[in-house]
Amino acid sequence: MAVLNQGPPFNLFGLECEYERSKIAVLPVPYEGTVSYMPGTGFGPRAIIDASRNIELYSEELKKDISKIGIYTLEEMLPNVSSPENMAKDVEREVDVILDEKKIPLILGGEHSISIGSVSAMAKHDKDFSVLHMDAHSDSRDTFMGSRYSHACVMRRLAEVPVDYYSVGVRSIDEEGDRDNANILFRKDMHMMGLDEIAEQISKKLKEKVYLTFDFDVLDPGEMPSVGTPEPDGISFYETTYILRKVLESKKLIGMDFVELSPIHGFVAPDFLAAKLIYNVIGYAFCQL
Repeated sequence: MAVLNQGPPFNLFGLECEYERSKIAVLPVPYEGTVSYMPGTGFGPRAIIDASRNIELYSEELKKDISKIGIYTLEEMLPNVSSPENMAKDVEREVDVILDEKKIPLILGGEHSISIGSVSAMAKHDKDFSVLHMDAHSDSRDTFMGSRYSHACVMRRLAEVPVDYYSVGVRSIDEEGDRDNANILFRKDMHMMGLDEIAEQISKKLKEKVYLTFDFDVLDPGEMPSVGTPEPDGISFYETTYILRKVLESKKLIGMDFVELSPIHGFVAPDFLAAKLIYNVIGYAFCQL
């Protein structure tokens, strides 16, 4: 029985799309097995999807309906509670299937450790790409709280895959990671640069094909307070979208994940910001003239 006057389906952006005709496959991964401060990232994917069902699909910025490229939302993934390493392997297997079927994976986290699995799958399919890592934290520890697969160890594990990467917006780093920071554009240095200069520097550091891993705590907590480990002096929504649009003008986006949204009950503005940012990135990557 169909409900009269029903709202859009509970898919990203409320879209109904046949999987075979889709370009992007959305995989929600509500995992938070190694969260070390404020919990809640496990609720991130649903909060993003819920907010996304209420945004306009026509982009005034790009002058088109971005959703028409074909965006299909898969069922959310069941977390593996045995270990974060096993969870990463499960994510890798899921993303492997998406890539085998010639779709572009869009992973909704959940904590940042899931990126280890998605990028590892990508590296099996394509050796010639860079990871653009936008994050307040370097995530460069070898171990954290007894785990090598913690959210604080993501980039150390990805360096071992190995993949090339460039981190942007970092303003929190451990001493060990700070000894080898050639692949980091620190937030303090971004203050001395114009947005076009920032975008140009990022583009020069990246290969033609790019995987984006975006931790929402790279944003300023004044705009994005809904994260587990907020750091002051973050990037604004405007700065972020401007930089990403410029970078993606000359790059091919082959996969992406958006992680670490930790929803605050009754405060949905950050959830809406997250959904809008994801929609814009899709547009910049696939709908620019």
